[in-house]
Amino acid sequence: MMGYVRPDGRYGVRNYVLVLSSVGCANHVADLIAKGIPGAVSLRNAKGCGQLGKSAEMMSRCLVNLSQNPNVFGTVVVGLGCETMRPHELAQRMRSLSDKPVYDITIQEEGGSSAAVEKGRTLVKELVERAEKVTPSEMGLGDLVLGTNCGGSDATSGIAANPTIGYVSDAVVGAGGTVFLGETTELIGTEHILARRAASPKVRDDILRLVGTLENDLVASGVDVRGANPSPGNMRGGLSTLEEKALGGISKGGTSKIQQVIEYGARPSRKGLIIMDTPGYDIESVSGMVAGGAQVVIFSSGRGTPTGCALAPVIKVTGNDETFSSMGENIDFDASGVITQGESVHDEGKRLLELLERVCSGEQAASERLGFDDFSLYHNMELWGTCSFS
Repeated sequence: MMGYVRPDGRYGVRNYVLVLSSVGCANHVADLIAKGIPGAVSLRNAKGCGQLGKSAEMMSRCLVNLSQNPNVFGTVVVGLGCETMRPHELAQRMRSLSDKPVYDITIQEEGGSSAAVEKGRTLVKELVERAEKVTPSEMGLGDLVLGTNCGGSDATSGIAANPTIGYVSDAVVGAGGTVFLGETTELIGTEHILARRAASPKVRDDILRLVGTLENDLVASGVDVRGANPSPGNMRGGLSTLEEKALGGISKGGTSKIQQVIEYGARPSRKGLIIMDTPGYDIESVSGMVAGGAQVVIFSSGRGTPTGCALAPVIKVTGNDETFSSMGENIDFDASGVITQGESVHDEGKRLLELLERVCSGEQAASERLGFDDFSLYHNMELWGTCSFS
């Protein structure tokens, strides 16, 4: 594969200049700064102010780590100027973590939106010119951080699509790379299985604590998770229980030992299969994995979904031949042959691995071709983020 080497030695599979809004008040300005400049992408932030405690910590961690994603050449932080997520401090933390170029501006200091857009576009164009001088270099599977996710699951997801993704996950881990398995609500009922795959007693305890804490919080709040999981679409697709959904979902992680459990949007300190504490909502889950360093995501969907991400290609896989027929423009890979043609997961996995390598080398995923740039960071701490892992 070919990628863009960064100052810290990691490889990006894309070469973007990131325009990052530190607060919702700056979203439109950030969009205008990046608009029409090839190689620039903007990320809109729904919050960034009025946050305290763990919520503020998580938001700050994610914003800083997004700048460190290997797909990012450099970053322009755009703030309003009076928000909780202080843009100048965020930028300083970004600079302290790597030698990537980082600029920061605020709308208030620039004297209004138009002046901030003009200043921001000048900075972005400069960074794009510098980014274009970076030539791709050879990289391997061991250089990847792969995010995995499923959304709009049906009965075919756990039978065909997710096991096929699991083959790829094992290949990436076997080559020395990293794979994220997330969606904590969709691990409920399988935590004992995952715990048996822990690489150490601490990781085993972290897995059990992660799921147990979530269950306890749900019970204490009087919320029945079954009101949202399985979703109505999951049930129409043939999934009867959360445990059934979880058994299919965890197969995305293959068969490797679990090396670490990390918080939402955190960067792992180890390679291999990693559990990240993400919510079950697809866009927030993918965004957290990208903040954690995923350069690419493989996403299964039995019923079909167009979800993408501005910073990383999202490769869509389905195990449902009818979905592939009806939503073919959104789906990159049809794994339904495992069910309809007697194909082996091994053979389908090899084909998906080849597609992953092509996408990492520049081939666009369907979500990229269609311009889907979905992004949302999780910020509701009432039922989430109560566990810490170190």
